[in-house]
Amino acid sequence: MIRSLAVLTSGGDAPGMNAAVRAVVRRALDCGVPVHGVFNGYEGLVAGGDSIRLLGWQDVGGILPRGGTFLGTARSERFRLPEGRRAAVANLVERGIGALVVIGGDGSLMGAHVLASEWPEHLASLGLEEAPEALQVIGLPGSIDNDLFGTDMSIGADTALNHIVQAIDDLSSTAASHQRTFVLETMGRHCGYLALMGSLAGGASWVLVPEEELELRWHQKMVRSLRKSREIGRPHQMVVVAEGARHPDGLPIRAEEIRRILCEQLAIDVRITVLGHVQRGGSPTAFDRILATRLGVAAVDLLVKEPPGKLRHMLGLQKNRVTATPLAEVVEQSRRVAQEIENGSYGKAQELRGESFTRGLELVKTLSRIEPAEKSQGEGGVGILTGGADAPGMNTAVSVAARCLLNQGIAVYGVLESFPGLIHGRLRELGWNELTGWLNRPSSELGTLRHDVREEDLAKIAENISRHGLKGLIVIGGLGSYLNVARMVENRRRFPELDIPIVVLPATIDNNLPCTEFTIGADTALNNVIQVLDKIRHTAGATRRAFVVEVMGRRSGFLALLGALASGAEKAYLPELGIRLRDLSRDVDMLQESFRSGKRMVIFLRNEEASRHYTTDFIRRLLEEESRDEFEVRTAILGHLQRGGAPSAFDRILASRMGAFAAFSLADAMEQKYTGVRVLGLQGRGIGAFDLHEALAEMDEGLTRPKNPWFLELLPVAEALAKHGPGATV
Repeated sequence: MIRSLAVLTSGGDAPGMNAAVRAVVRRALDCGVPVHGVFNGYEGLVAGGDSIRLLGWQDVGGILPRGGTFLGTARSERFRLPEGRRAAVANLVERGIGALVVIGGDGSLMGAHVLASEWPEHLASLGLEEAPEALQVIGLPGSIDNDLFGTDMSIGADTALNHIVQAIDDLSSTAASHQRTFVLETMGRHCGYLALMGSLAGGASWVLVPEEELELRWHQKMVRSLRKSREIGRPHQMVVVAEGARHPDGLPIRAEEIRRILCEQLAIDVRITVLGHVQRGGSPTAFDRILATRLGVAAVDLLVKEPPGKLRHMLGLQKNRVTATPLAEVVEQSRRVAQEIENGSYGKAQELRGESFTRGLELVKTLSRIEPAEKSQGEGGVGILTGGADAPGMNTAVSVAARCLLNQGIAVYGVLESFPGLIHGRLRELGWNELTGWLNRPSSELGTLRHDVREEDLAKIAENISRHGLKGLIVIGGLGSYLNVARMVENRRRFPELDIPIVVLPATIDNNLPCTEFTIGADTALNNVIQVLDKIRHTAGATRRAFVVEVMGRRSGFLALLGALASGAEKAYLPELGIRLRDLSRDVDMLQESFRSGKRMVIFLRNEEASRHYTTDFIRRLLEEESRDEFEVRTAILGHLQRGGAPSAFDRILASRMGAFAAFSLADAMEQKYTGVRVLGLQGRGIGAFDLHEALAEMDEGLTRPKNPWFLELLPVAEALAKHGPGATV
């Protein structure tokens, strides 16, 4: 077992680095391992002295919502030289440090790999025979560009992506007002992830990324597409370009160049916005906080559990699981992408980026090029409805699915007010122009209602399907929608009109559906929760307060548990675990001890159905009674604000991918005369289709949630990091 470790952040700062440092420090201290913080990256490692100092539990309190890195980061020319690295080794050995956790991009990870490789050589030069034989190194991917091999997402990328999407939303408003076109430049010297996914989530008209091989006259193709877009009724467009995009000859494409081409060819008003370092700033999203926390904890666990040796790995998230990849491979493969682009091997560059990137590029290209078909395939079409409670991202899924179908000449009918609309025949044909504006809208433009399909409803549904000539159906909603579709399928023999292909998309903030790790709307709701909790933290002043905050989720603890993990809340009451009297007694003792130790704020999260009798108000009164006037107790019931606001980038991308998948699979089923029912789900980074009855078999029928929810694996992590030390804050 390692005796001591150090943690540093290096390279460009990324939102979520602080969360990773916090996780490393607290997990290590929880395991009895001292932790040194290295300030100002590798420059601090070379300088030594006060730049390397022990960190306590309270030193990383309150940093979860902060952007950047409190340890600081800086370029170090001295570390590039052997003499500088020798000084770094001397500083580590002097403090008994045998392991290093480095959070940064490929350059930072390469520095760690070189230092570990040269370790024996420097020990010999310094005459340090009693030092550890090898330096254990764990790298964590910290880069907004998301350009590292070995991980599906890097720390900071989700936050940067949300900044870009927000910028596109804001610019679209002014573009529509003045009928202008905007050219938006994002970061990404060798990686087009931010530009690509920002275009997908923001509904951009065109995107240019380094990994795509352009035709010699690519600009003419872009001009034709934008002209066609204006002709069919869209008066403004958005062109997104990554800073590393190139001409076919390898020369960089400049935003000013695109502006000039569009002005001359289309005779329109074009403006440029370069986002620059705005993309790096601000408080990290829930996704980045949780990703950084999971990786930080896993780094310490690996160092503690593995026997001494040459441990040099990067930990990344692959298919929603923490995975270790050798540092040398990470650096080599990450830099190889830039080399392939330089050599003009764009297909190989995309392959190295991974299947998710390639599919994202294909989808963006499809959505930017599709247009209403000139001829319809005939009478009838496809119906789309949004069922149950509304969820952010529903409109995105409807918009993408409908436009993909219209592009194939298939008419699309929106079913108003969910299943009651299908029962009473409230359907209207959806037009192309209105759909393009739905991507970023909250709630559901079609309307949602909770309704259980009854026996007497089936004949009316069958009649309306026949009357409107529906040849397929897309249903977007929660568990109630799944069960309504199952009821329709069970009665197909009685009502042959119900024997049409159906695709069901999971959309609920509760994240309680089978065959999918995330549902449309859950990420937005989670971000809404942590934004409120961050604001509650701001009220911590002279008065010591405990807050009991109630969140939604029905019988799924997703929002409560991940909300606690992302905000640093001290406790999460979950329906999967329930609440026992002994738990409350222990929590009261913990609360009293926390305030005596110097805390000013403690937050307990309670899922709305964690217990039938131990309600939010009951817990408040219990804590108030036991406070002995040492602290105040407040409650906050977040309610429907968790559903509100524009969908996050994650939810828009998920909804876009599922919407396109649903449209193409349904069109194929209609052509093949296949009438099965498919349920879509996200597992890892891929969208899959599952049989409805097989999916429902994964549900605990009585508890209306999946039998084995993946997020419960994170419960020990949340509990370990929420412990208190002397004077500690979260």
